[in-house]
Amino acid sequence: MPLTKEQKREQVAAIAEKLDAHNTVYLTDYIGLTVEEATKLRRAFRAAGVQYKVFKNNMIRRALEDKGGFDELYGQLSGPTALAFTNDPAGPAKVIKKFLGEVNKDLPRFKGAFIDGAIYDENQLDALTAFKSRDELLGDVLSLLMAPLHNVVSGLQAQGSNLVGAVKTIAEQAEA
Repeated sequence: MPLTKEQKREQVAAIAEKLDAHNTVYLTDYIGLTVEEATKLRRAFRAAGVQYKVFKNNMIRRALEDKGGFDELYGQLSGPTALAFTNDPAGPAKVIKKFLGEVNKDLPRFKGAFIDGAIYDENQLDALTAFKSRDELLGDVLSLLMAPLHNVVSGLQAQGSNLVGAVKTIAEQAEA
């Protein structure tokens, strides 16, 4: 049964809302997966904190046109398309890559991604898996900031123990 105009508007609004809430969108082709495989894929996405949903290409195109900046993705809107929304740029890529290894199929097929204003095509899935998550990047920055402080504290502790040792030696010599 075809969607009414109101249902179409609601679907476009739902996609636009997800685009506003997430800085990363992946496009995939899921056709050919069994129901069991599709369920397993959805669970893997959910466990990774990724929202994965199938939309009609016309609805996706309207939402992307309304938001602007997605022109390079329009060519990927052919055949069945599912969108993965997240704020972790590497999350969906890692889920897809792992799933492809487990299922031994070429599905879901990665069509492209939009990450913080940059467009990635279907040939860049491996590069996307190498991206670090926000938490990993924060951990790296924190460890870089803490390293000099750790070095200063270690240096002071070492100097203090040397100074104490020298004072002890001098005191022992004075007593003798």
